[in-house]
Amino acid sequence: MSSLDDAVDDVAARTGFSGVVRVDRAGTPTLAKAYGAADRAHGLPNAPDTQFAIASGTKGITALTVVGLIEDGILELGTTARTLLGEDLPLIRDDVTIEHLLANRSGIGDYFDESSDPDPIEYVLTVPAQALTTTERYLAVLDGHPTLFPPGERFAYCNSGFVVLALVAERAARRPFPDLVGSSVLEPAGMRDTAFLRSDELPGRAALGYLTADGPRTNVFHLPVAGSGDGGIYSTAADVASLWAALFAGRIVSSGRVAEMLAPRSDVADQGMRYGLGFWLHATTDTVMLEGADAGVSFRSVHDPSRTITHTVLSNTTDGAWPVTTFLDERLGT
Repeated sequence: MSSLDDAVDDVAARTGFSGVVRVDRAGTPTLAKAYGAADRAHGLPNAPDTQFAIASGTKGITALTVVGLIEDGILELGTTARTLLGEDLPLIRDDVTIEHLLANRSGIGDYFDESSDPDPIEYVLTVPAQALTTTERYLAVLDGHPTLFPPGERFAYCNSGFVVLALVAERAARRPFPDLVGSSVLEPAGMRDTAFLRSDELPGRAALGYLTADGPRTNVFHLPVAGSGDGGIYSTAADVASLWAALFAGRIVSSGRVAEMLAPRSDVADQGMRYGLGFWLHATTDTVMLEGADAGVSFRSVHDPSRTITHTVLSNTTDGAWPVTTFLDERLGT
């Protein structure tokens, strides 16, 4: 049997993978390899410490930020969004709670509805991308989407719900959401290379996102210039490993809160998974996942707490991560 390094090299070569792959066992990295280019025009290669956008991987970090405010007594799971929204977003029902939003069971309309499996490359924001510089600015894309079903009735993945969570969090704490994320999650987790970066002024270690596996066109016109609760954080493979370690050590929120967040709230049959509060859960085991996909972005990190195995794949192309992460699931039994 070939070594894991060789096998990953083979998958990466066959699929034209661009990004970083990392495997940790018992907190020690056993594989960390980079492929492809962070900047194709200038021939700059990806490196193991390159920063990549993680799209909806951000949702788990948002959930931890909100649960941190719950532990601080600033919010409760039963707090209604309306308490902080006031007259904003009037189509959100008055009985939608923080818990409904965290569990993707709020029933609110989504500004980017994934139920119809839209092509992220074809999606066009309803406001200019450069206008979305703060969470408050997202009100323009969140408004006008009717309620789909009563809160709590069923699961429906909802990007808008996590932006609403970010809005509620920063209004309750009276601090900008990126600052809250930094103090509540990134600092206690030791995630020094993780941040909400503007896509139009990326630092030198951040990878540009490419729409296709081999083309020159980036995603700069396809996504908000600055992310919020549903996506937009940039991170590294090492920082993602640090997130899992800190989460299960109770350094971000208490171990009791972690257990509450990772208790299954929904069976998501069409995904073959379950969902807790901000985290995807394996259908039958205690394995936990974060994943994200967008134009020029694909990301998945899988943590098996029983065997202390983590594998993370970050890619700066729209579909690049999926063949590699699928291979690792099969090879590592996660």
